[in-house]
Amino acid sequence: MRTTRVSTAALAALLLLSGCGQDTARSDTAVAGIRHYGALAFEPCTLSSPLAATSIDAQCTTFDVAENPAEPGGRKIALNIAWLPAKDQGGGTADPVFFLAGGPGQAATEHAATVDMALREVRKQRDIVLIDQRGTGRLSPLTCRDGNGQPLKPDETDASAAAIAAFAQRCAQALAGRADPRLYTTTEAVADLDAVRRALGVDRINLVGVSYGTRVAQQYAARHPQHTRALVLDGVAPNPLVVGGEFARTFERSLGLQIAQCQQLPSCKARFATDLRTQLRDLKTRLADAPVVVEYRDPTSGEHKRDTLDAETVVGLTHLFSYMPQMASLLPVVIDEAGHGRYAPLIALAQMMSREVGGQMTHGMQWSVICAEDADRYRADPGDAGTVLGSEVATAFFAACTHWPRGQRPADFNQPLQSDVPALLLSGEIDPVTPPSYGEQVLAGLRNGRHLVLRGQGHNVSGIGCLPKLVGQFIESTDAKQLDAHCLDTIGYVPPFTSFNGWEP
Repeated sequence: MRTTRVSTAALAALLLLSGCGQDTARSDTAVAGIRHYGALAFEPCTLSSPLAATSIDAQCTTFDVAENPAEPGGRKIALNIAWLPAKDQGGGTADPVFFLAGGPGQAATEHAATVDMALREVRKQRDIVLIDQRGTGRLSPLTCRDGNGQPLKPDETDASAAAIAAFAQRCAQALAGRADPRLYTTTEAVADLDAVRRALGVDRINLVGVSYGTRVAQQYAARHPQHTRALVLDGVAPNPLVVGGEFARTFERSLGLQIAQCQQLPSCKARFATDLRTQLRDLKTRLADAPVVVEYRDPTSGEHKRDTLDAETVVGLTHLFSYMPQMASLLPVVIDEAGHGRYAPLIALAQMMSREVGGQMTHGMQWSVICAEDADRYRADPGDAGTVLGSEVATAFFAACTHWPRGQRPADFNQPLQSDVPALLLSGEIDPVTPPSYGEQVLAGLRNGRHLVLRGQGHNVSGIGCLPKLVGQFIESTDAKQLDAHCLDTIGYVPPFTSFNGWEP
């Protein structure tokens, strides 16, 4: 028997022109299966991920960069790169799209199928390039491993700040002599992006960033404006933001919007006498005092199991589900059932989601970023104590930084981006981690920008409804203000389930 946990801190850090002619930087070669893009030789590959139902054919290669840019002759890092060639038979236009994944800690290539769907209109005429940020993915030197090469794992029964700090200390010790965690920040990643751009032989790139990837995109645009053609920022994280410092408040806002929507629907209002926020607080308090042993059927294997459910699992699962409206629609009925002592649906979902999201984040790379760029700027807000997540979520999020080697950031790193670069900003109205107000902050510095907010939607929205078409139009025209976005008016709230049969009474 074990305690089932979904770590709130880890999940929160959870979770895309008309041209003609062939790009002269790219060509096929006589060697079977090899295609060149600039100075890089690519081979056919198939990209798959537990996050996607399908795999996708691509071209793959690796590219070595110096771990320490100040020591170009020193230790090297191999960046994993995937190229999704343009669908146009004549080849892609001269300015490819670089996709930047979130986290921090996610590998871009593991999201290839999702990116291909969200950027399907873009890919008709443009190449898509996915670069696993240093420290992430299958080539990651910041994966915590023991002396036998086996992954180090945190104590799944203890999600306290002290346990996270202890695990980070073990990980840092295991990395000694193999990698320097101080050199895996956003600043080094931006330099890597520009090195790949030069190797591909292209002058300008378009950047599509999601969540933390929007920070990377803004930093690149600030440092390499002459090489930045356009920005698409989905789930916007402003440069001044302390990532992880406002999770409790932004989640509370998202809950409030979901509760308000339930109150507007007669069937939902009649079904749930107590609002979701109150139920969550009551359930969290009850399980914190006395975790319960639950018998349930595993949703994947169908096996009968017996595990312990605690408050951390409830909070973590609720936060994770709120990223996606389709999943959030399940919360009222699942939490209501648990409130009446029927815990099996809740723990079954927790088990399923734990398997789904497990391994998405590279802990070491995430710590390198937040410890260098955010931890020292965090100031606790007394108001967090009264929220569903509570003040402990931020404490846990930064706990590793007490032992993790800390890198540096430039003096102007947290300055808002001020730029003429064409930009399209995207937000979900009920996003629990990057609310629309963040997009408005960034928009203030983008003179050629536009911000679209999708009603009733959550975190990362570029693949929803007609947005793939709008993103494609923007990348071609680089004129966000002229986009006809009326097609987004048909997108709205996903009704909350009133039973396990759906949202009808």
